[in-house]
Amino acid sequence: MPSTKLSIGIVGLPNVGKSTLFKTLTKKEVLIANYPFATIDPNVGVVLVPDERVDKLAELSKSKKKIFATVDFVDIAGLVKGASTGEGLGNKFLSHIREVDAVLYVLRAFKKTDIVNTQNEVNPLKEKEILDVELILKDLETINKRIDAIQGDLRQNKKEIVKENETLKKAKDFLSQEKVLIDQEFTEDDKIILNGFQLLTFKPRLYLLNGLPEDCATSDVEQFGNNYVIVDVQSEYEAEGLSREERISLGLPELSETDVLVKKSYQLLNLITFLTTGEDETRAWTIKKGDTAPVAGSAIHSDFQTKFVKAEVVFWTDLLDCGGYPKAREQGKLRTEGKEYVVKDGDVVEFKHG
Repeated sequence: MPSTKLSIGIVGLPNVGKSTLFKTLTKKEVLIANYPFATIDPNVGVVLVPDERVDKLAELSKSKKKIFATVDFVDIAGLVKGASTGEGLGNKFLSHIREVDAVLYVLRAFKKTDIVNTQNEVNPLKEKEILDVELILKDLETINKRIDAIQGDLRQNKKEIVKENETLKKAKDFLSQEKVLIDQEFTEDDKIILNGFQLLTFKPRLYLLNGLPEDCATSDVEQFGNNYVIVDVQSEYEAEGLSREERISLGLPELSETDVLVKKSYQLLNLITFLTTGEDETRAWTIKKGDTAPVAGSAIHSDFQTKFVKAEVVFWTDLLDCGGYPKAREQGKLRTEGKEYVVKDGDVVEFKHG
């Protein structure tokens, strides 16, 4: 059964707003203190992925329960220059990043002077570079260790070791040029080898610029590509729990910025959601984009993959428009699909298995 539990590590220099963000996301009380290293043990918070489809389908089916998809956010201790060589909390910090699926860089864009800044200026790009370099140095250490360890097998010309060595050398070259691995071109075989090492710079990344849009120069923002969000973390923390109407009346964006962040994290990892609905529960299930019906079914139960017979599929808006399954079947919106069917985001699926 594929694991669809996804986790995102929140990283950044000390005092950039990581713990406040974490607290906003997870409604968890964590230590927010105005000095470096207030957070030493990683805090894990489970965050619901907001999804109006679950709400609307639950209403249609009169479901007793609603179960949303979730993302684990891991708040990791503030990183300082030299962490890869043990500065600050160094290696402990870096080992926590190994265990997450993606990395969220929190970068200081706010101009407030009452919060200690470990840098002598407000410069999100520079902060990104400091974080990149520390992760790159740690990855170089991992790769060099492995290259040294396989030298004996390499001398015996073992085919798979020769291939592994080539891939590691290629990655080492990029890292030596201070290039982040996720941004480089690798073959599928290379990717399989590199995935085995949990390399820090080979994880997808998202950038959160903590501040107001006017704090962020357009020229800076463009350098983060599509994978960034601008969030005024303190305002979102203070506004947490307000209704849509209350947010609008206070001049805040209708959708909470942290909701946007959660959705963006989902997209970053190429994940989609299919749904199941009935009287007992309406539920969102997380799968990889491109998964076929039997693989998607295994998110619910392994039997749904091994004993798959067929899937009854209807798109969520069609089910709502028809007012339920009987009409959807009558109007030909409910289809029977076989094992080759690729499940789409928003499909409502009922699996039939032997």
